[in-house]
Amino acid sequence: MAKHLETGQLGETAAAEFLEQQGWRIVERNWRSGRGEVDIIAWSEEEILVFVEVKTRSGEGAGYGSPEESIDAKKQDQLVRAAGAYMESIDYNWEIRFDVVAVILKEGKVLEIRHVEDAFFPM
Repeated sequence: MAKHLETGQLGETAAAEFLEQQGWRIVERNWRSGRGEVDIIAWSEEEILVFVEVKTRSGEGAGYGSPEESIDAKKQDQLVRAAGAYMESIDYNWEIRFDVVAVILKEGKVLEIRHVEDAFFPM
């Protein structure tokens, strides 16, 4: 497996475990539709359906800026479209939120996790 894919999987697993420790209920991981992919779909402790983008950096990737900063308008649009497809698939039209979980790894171990709630708003 390519190093960046392995790094991404480690980050997503760490993010899911972190959210579960906060009382969240993970309902999907790597949910795909023709419109894109959502890393984690979960119910928050407040019972809000949250679409989570996980961004992981390893020590070698430190020069690329913070993980949260890498979610540009195009990526946000893809996430919004995928979220819409998911909501349609479960017939859900209530409150949702888009969060980002940034995971920093060093030598394959979690160094830091940052959770950004309401990271962006769909336009």
